[in-house]
Order: sequence, then C-alpha cells, then structure tokens
Amino acid sequence: MGSGWRGAGGTTALGATLVILAGVIDAPALYVPGLVLLLLSAGATLWVHGSARGVEVRRHLSARRVVEDEPLLVEVEISAGRLAPPAGELHDPLLRTPAPLNPGRRRTRVRIRARFARRGRRELPVPEVVVRDPLSLVSRSVAAAGPAEEVLVLPRIEPVLAAGAGGEGAVVVGGRPALAAEVDLDGIRPHRPGTPAARIAWPIYARRGELHDRVLRADSDARPLVVLDLRGTRVESDLDAAVRAAASLTVHLAKRGGCALLLPGARRPLLIDEGLRGWPAAHARLALAEEGKGPATAAIGARRGLLIWVAARALSQPPRGLTRTSGPARLLVVPGSLAGRRASFTVAGCSGYSLGAVRAPARGPMTAEAR
Repeated sequence: MGSGWRGAGGTTALGATLVILAGVIDAPALYVPGLVLLLLSAGATLWVHGSARGVEVRRHLSARRVVEDEPLLVEVEISAGRLAPPAGELHDPLLRTPAPLNPGRRRTRVRIRARFARRGRRELPVPEVVVRDPLSLVSRSVAAAGPAEEVLVLPRIEPVLAAGAGGEGAVVVGGRPALAAEVDLDGIRPHRPGTPAARIAWPIYARRGELHDRVLRADSDARPLVVLDLRGTRVESDLDAAVRAAASLTVHLAKRGGCALLLPGARRPLLIDEGLRGWPAAHARLALAEEGKGPATAAIGARRGLLIWVAARALSQPPRGLTRTSGPARLLVVPGSLAGRRASFTVAGCSGYSLGAVRAPARGPMTAEAR
C-alpha cells in the first residue's frame, strides 16, 4: 500500500497557520477558516484510510492462453468493507486509462477485453485501487493480493492460400497435392474402438462384414515435416510472420492426416495427428520460439515425406537441411516473396516455393528450380 499526503498535509499546514495567526494578531475571523481546514483535512484522512482498510481487489482471467489479436476477457472485482470508499479509480495494466469507481458503492465490477498483438509470455502486474476523498486531499492505494499473473500469447493460425486463388487450396508439386499428408500403409489389423473412420479398411468390411483398421507405418519419417528456422532475421515482423506460417502449415497438414514439427533448437520433431493431439504443446512452444535459433539438421536427413522449410529471412540459396533430405517434395517458405520467382502458395504474410531437384550451390543465388 502507498499513501498520498501532499494535499492533506498542505491543508493541515494552512489551517494551523491561520489559527496561529488569528491568535498572534488577535483576528478572530481567521479562526473559522483555519478550523474548517483542519477539520476537513482530518475528516478526509479518517474517511479515506478507514474505507481503504476494508477494500479487496480480485482479478479473474478467462484463460491463461490466448491467440494473437483475440480478446481475453478480464474481470476485476472491487469490494469494500464496512465503510464504502468516497471516490476512487482502478489502475490496471490492461486499461489504457484508469477506470473511475462509483462513490459509495460497496461492490464494483470492471470488465476488460484485452488483446495482444504479438506472441510470447506476458506478465500482468497486479491491479490496484486508489481510494481518495472527493477533493483529492488524501489518497491511498490498495493492491490486489497475490503475485503478478502471466498470460501466454499464442501465434494465430491463418489459412494456406494457393497463389492467385481466393480461398484455401492445396499446393501441387509433381502432380500431387503437396500439402496432403504422405503416409505408407503397413498392414491390416482388427478394428480398435476409437480409430478414426478414415483408417477403417472399408473394402474388407464390404466383403466380409468385419471391421479392420489400416495400419500406417509407425515411423514418423513418412509424415510431412514443417521445419522452423529463426536464424539471421533482422526484422521483428519477419520473425513473427515465420512463426505464424509454421503454425498455420502445421495445423493445415495435421488435419489432412498428421504431420511433424521441428522447432528451433529441438533435436526431435513433435508429432501432431489428425485429431490435433500434440498440437496444444507445440503451439505453446511456438509462442516461445526465440530469434537466432535454427533446427537440428540431423533430424531431417532420413525423412521420406514432404519437407517444408520455414525461414525467418529471404534466403539466397537452399538451406543445408533441404539439400540433404531424400524426400519426394520440398517447399521453402520465406517472409514476403522472392524476386523473380513464382510462389506456389501464401500463408501469414509468407510465400511458399516448390523446389525441384535440390543441390547445394557452390556460389551465386538459389539454384534449386522453383516452380
């Protein structure tokens, strides 16, 4: 708690001066204003401090995680003790300006719709109520009990748009949908409850009347892999665009059969299935991804599925991880666009380019063919 005494102290000093002066120069007329000022200062001090003693401030957050630019509903509840505050205002970091409190009310609720433009962890200092008298002679602040709260702001998900199209579409590489999950059939097994309908072997059911599940190869190297590379960026907006693009592509691919996501600094990809299991944890890690970190290329070389490399800068040549993979399709995603090259798709302010036969160039600009 903090106290403001400047107004009351000045009023008390002025009142005392008038009373003393009235006695020194024998001017009874000065007693009245002097005593009034003294009583006013004392009354304001007792009123404010008495009412502030019973004030309690509580803040309730609707969620601890929120997506960029989506509203976070916050309610601050102020309750008074036996003596209602004469006046006051709520100070909260989520408010642009303090919210005035209705004088004399024992319970007040202030509702806030907060939005965060950038991903990351946000610490919210505790709110406080400043109780004061109507003349602002005395004020006293009462902070909410407990430590500061934290909110994790997640990167938003944006649609993947085929270049030149007005809606969401699949990118075609070599005559195949490049943004569809690529998985290999490994066998048939008796049906297990809870298996998605897409995995049921319907032809066998039609012949035998028995449910069987198609078993996909357990190795995750056949799934599409989204790789996030945050090295070398100089523009903050490019960094955020790359993270949003990686998040959007991951969700896009996961809904079409599952995929994997390799984060900067991680040695193993995170697996996300078509039911988006594993996505909440991956989404949180994307929110905290740091600038200057790149992926571990050792986790890329043996993959046989689609590889999407999302960079936070425009690259002049293919990254090393793209040249080492043996997958059938490779896509490079960069913020903005590459001059002289036609993008296959766009997502979150980034452009995606389909690479043909990739080879590590000795010198000069990117030599991989971009369709």
